[in-house]
Amino acid sequence: MSEAAARASSAPGGIPATGIRKGLTTYGDAEFSMFLRKAFIKGAGYSDDALDRPVIGILNTGSGFNPCHGNMPTLLEAVKRGVMLAGGLPVDFPTISIHESFSQPTSMFLRNLMSMDTEEMIRAQPMDAVVLIGGCDKTVPAQLMGAASAGVPTISLVTGSMLTGGYRGERVGACTDCRAFWGRFRGGEISKPEIDDVNSRLVGSVGTCSVMGTASTMACLTEAMGIAMPGSASAPAVTADRVRIAEATGTQAVALAAAGTKMDTILTQESFENGLRVLLAIGGSTNAIIHLTAVAGRLGIRLSLEQLDRMSTETPVLVDLKPSGKYYMEDFHRAGGVPAVLRELGSLIHREVPTVTGRTLGEEIDDAGPGFPQDIIRQLSNPVYPEGSLAFLRGNLAPGGAIIKQAAVSPALLEHTGPAVVFENTADLAARIDDPELEVTADSVLVLMNIGPVGAPGMPEAGYLPIPKKLASRGVRDMVRISDGRMSGTAAGAVVLHVTPESAVGGPLRLVQTGDTITLSVSRRLIQVEVSDAELARREEAIGPAAPAVPERGYRKLFVTEVTQADEGCDFRFLQA
Repeated sequence: MSEAAARASSAPGGIPATGIRKGLTTYGDAEFSMFLRKAFIKGAGYSDDALDRPVIGILNTGSGFNPCHGNMPTLLEAVKRGVMLAGGLPVDFPTISIHESFSQPTSMFLRNLMSMDTEEMIRAQPMDAVVLIGGCDKTVPAQLMGAASAGVPTISLVTGSMLTGGYRGERVGACTDCRAFWGRFRGGEISKPEIDDVNSRLVGSVGTCSVMGTASTMACLTEAMGIAMPGSASAPAVTADRVRIAEATGTQAVALAAAGTKMDTILTQESFENGLRVLLAIGGSTNAIIHLTAVAGRLGIRLSLEQLDRMSTETPVLVDLKPSGKYYMEDFHRAGGVPAVLRELGSLIHREVPTVTGRTLGEEIDDAGPGFPQDIIRQLSNPVYPEGSLAFLRGNLAPGGAIIKQAAVSPALLEHTGPAVVFENTADLAARIDDPELEVTADSVLVLMNIGPVGAPGMPEAGYLPIPKKLASRGVRDMVRISDGRMSGTAAGAVVLHVTPESAVGGPLRLVQTGDTITLSVSRRLIQVEVSDAELARREEAIGPAAPAVPERGYRKLFVTEVTQADEGCDFRFLQA
């Protein structure tokens, strides 16, 4: 840093600048820069006393297109109250907001853009600590990625899950039940008026999905890794618990600012291992692997899928929530939430890691108190599923690996061999999947290419291929499906995802042809096409080298040019540590 820059970023006497003195634009006169800044902010009615306090930035991701963040105004006021109770000055500021159902081509395509927006706004504006308020699937990882790179003391606050709804006496919630009812509609079991009625009853309030989808999974992992307040992951969006948690988050942000606690002192290798352990125990979303890998990559930490798989063999699923079980996030919260899961995992958890409270994770687990009788969060001796929810696969179709949510697979399909039915892309899938002439049976293996990070672009959740209508009408509810894309954390089935490298960049998935025999063996961690190496080499030569189309301009060009594969978190290369 130059002498002039040092003066601009320091208070008189060489003390590092804090509060609104941070990051002054230099005009060659630091005192004049401060004079200008205070003149403008005083136009909003601030006093000198207020401006002398620690500044706590609060990310405002409210948006009319984001019902997952529909409680944002309430949370903002509660966080501000907590900041002021602790003697800080709260200042909220906007970043982009992305919602799974309102983002084209996919919210994953925009995750890295949101992370850049988050990082640069934290860097550009004076704050001693930052509160990240997010909820919908990609917002929490985007915020953690950006804040990790920005290097400011950080605490995360999730918006919370929606309430469940009801349909004809049946409790329902988004979006596992969305998929179940839609499957029944495609199979001819329920009528158009019935599915329209269900559509109005699946979501009981604003908030994130009411099951252990990606949003709830990321909420649980932020708490388990110590970057969010204890007990903060599970409170539904519209409850008093959620508001009190928001206030406590604001108060703790001031303490983080005073201590200068950076993210890299909390999110350590051991913290990420705790996150992976909890991911397996809660039956969490496959998407969380990509997101954790990306956040870790911003801090120079490498997560290994082999390590995840080893953990899976010794970490059973303890949480009985949809899509792997039967309950909802409301029930999980009443059963004790993440602290109860951590308590049951016992010695499998690194207890000595720090948290945003200034205490260790072990201290917070002990403070949460003893368990009580309930059947939603099980004991290790009585799990929902004997192994972790996820398994890491390899084979000639996925040299870099693939993922399957084994706890949500129909048991008969965990070991399966069948003929491939290949779709080149999502347009081909849409055109042919319901064709009555499609040669497909319940034993077939549906293969979808070109929906990876580069191929789509953005790795959409199209990996959950629909069951062909002619099979759905006969009662078929699950089939083996393989792709280089993702699926929603609310989905279930024998779906092999994140095939790496993807087909668009030359991965062997592009060599599969309709009629090839494919073997899935979860017990052997195997996914392969039963075709000789010589034949695969011949096909590759005939097809020629992969040549993904590169958009001419803008963010799409940046994305396709710089995005990494799933095993590196689909982050941009130039953003990794």
